Amino acid sequence: RGRRRRTRREEPRTVVGSPRRRRRPSSSSSSTSHGRPGGSKTALSATATMEAPAEVVESFTNEDEEEEGEEIADVERTHAEIEAEIEKLTEEKGGPLRVLFLSADTGGGHRASAESLAKSFQMHYPGTTYDLLDVWTPTGLWPYRTLVPAYKHMSAHPRQWKLFYHLSNNFFYEICYDFHTWLTCERGIRKTIESYDPDVVVSVHPTMNNVPMISTRKVAKKKGKDIPFFTVVTDFGSAHTTWFQKGVDGMFVASERIRKLAKKRGSVADDKLVMSGLPIRHDFAVQAERLGDRTSEGGREYQKSVRESLGVDAADDRNVVLVMGGGEGVGSLSDIVDGLYAKFRKAGVDATIYVVCGRNDKLREELATKCWDTVLRESHLPKKKFLPLGFLRPHRSGRIQKALDEAHAKEKAEEVEGRYHAPGRVDVVGLGFVTNMAEYMVAADVLVTKAGPGTIAEAAAVGLPVMLTSFLPGQEAGNVNVVLDGGFGDYCEDPDGIADEVSCWLGDSRLMAEMSHRAREVGHPHAASDIALEIGQIAHKRRGKAGDVATS
Repeated sequence: RGRRRRTRREEPRTVVGSPRRRRRPSSSSSSTSHGRPGGSKTALSATATMEAPAEVVESFTNEDEEEEGEEIADVERTHAEIEAEIEKLTEEKGGPLRVLFLSADTGGGHRASAESLAKSFQMHYPGTTYDLLDVWTPTGLWPYRTLVPAYKHMSAHPRQWKLFYHLSNNFFYEICYDFHTWLTCERGIRKTIESYDPDVVVSVHPTMNNVPMISTRKVAKKKGKDIPFFTVVTDFGSAHTTWFQKGVDGMFVASERIRKLAKKRGSVADDKLVMSGLPIRHDFAVQAERLGDRTSEGGREYQKSVRESLGVDAADDRNVVLVMGGGEGVGSLSDIVDGLYAKFRKAGVDATIYVVCGRNDKLREELATKCWDTVLRESHLPKKKFLPLGFLRPHRSGRIQKALDEAHAKEKAEEVEGRYHAPGRVDVVGLGFVTNMAEYMVAADVLVTKAGPGTIAEAAAVGLPVMLTSFLPGQEAGNVNVVLDGGFGDYCEDPDGIADEVSCWLGDSRLMAEMSHRAREVGHPHAASDIALEIGQIAHKRRGKAGDVATS
């Protein structure tokens, strides 16, 4: 019995699920003789036929039942403690909320920010529901009901968009716009917001701040409850004047540039401005935590495991370049890929180029059927263009310029000496619509993309150097400065120039490490979570005060 008790105490106890019942010895089970193997046959037979006393069997049964009862009690206490802790945390944070996001499909960044914030709200405040509302289209009034198609047309014609953006980005336009929308649309917007009965309203669009905020205040007064109104600026380096209204309950901005604009153009108080970073998809926060510093040993090991999961041959130890075009046409993106392929082959850079084609089946088919030997023969050196007022344009960091100069000097020396190196092993892979973009950015060494704020923020979150190839005049122009000033990338429009510089980066491991560190300094992988948590805390606090006033 003593040995039996010690054995049971040493066995691991199951905490989750039903405790396992141990088999008890049957009263008809045979006992083992402690005599020598050569003992008498009569003695063995007698021992085998002995029956255990009833009091011993009952003792074992009682002990088993007591131990099982203790285990069940432990499990029940553990579950009760967990439930109590969850309930306590929920009470401290507050209950679920009804969140109304104001946005429109003028570019994918606004919707993506709203959805990342919505997911964070649901993580912090379980049971939260949300809606996404375009306040202008339901009004049916021209020109506001044409907001989405008008933007799509002008963004496809950058010169038209540039003209409109700069003509409207001033104080006089803002006053006229605010007055006219209040006069013609406020009542309809108020009824629409009231129908959603929100606990909090969050605007992620520049045109949906002044009048929607006024309407929200009137709805709150009518319903006798406090409905706070927040603005989350989804631009990175520059922003339109209509973003900034000083009457909001809080404004979340992604950079020091935007914070200064909010104070200058909107006179937003310091206590209402929060430097939060740009809200990005939750997947990037997860991957950023797992990756850590991509230049460390642990970071490289994790990158290798992600590459294996994506089907990249990690044993090949090639560089991985990720190319994204956003809304660019087939021609420009295809030219960039051609330039990268030719340069890598000539410079002896082993690389796999992944091209995110999205729903652009034409581009994907072209990449799959292209004759790359012809691309290599027809390649040429980067073009040097004359840029009017070029001294006013932002310039790459001194460290990147130094690396380029050294690479060019080395190439010239090799050409003079007639040195030859083996051509690089280069593959081009066209991807369709990618849902695990965070993993591809972890797997990549360099990102080649247009200057969208969300894409830049996502790359910075995982420490990925960025080569920008184009930007939409107006709100995206400042994003180029964010990358150049941050020292984690460059801007170039010429496909051959892009290829030349990216090839230089991949050949300089110290430069790549420095750019990765600079990117992480700019990145805010948990921005969406931080914003949702703070908005929720303010909303619950305000709701609690309103309830106290109502009861008094």
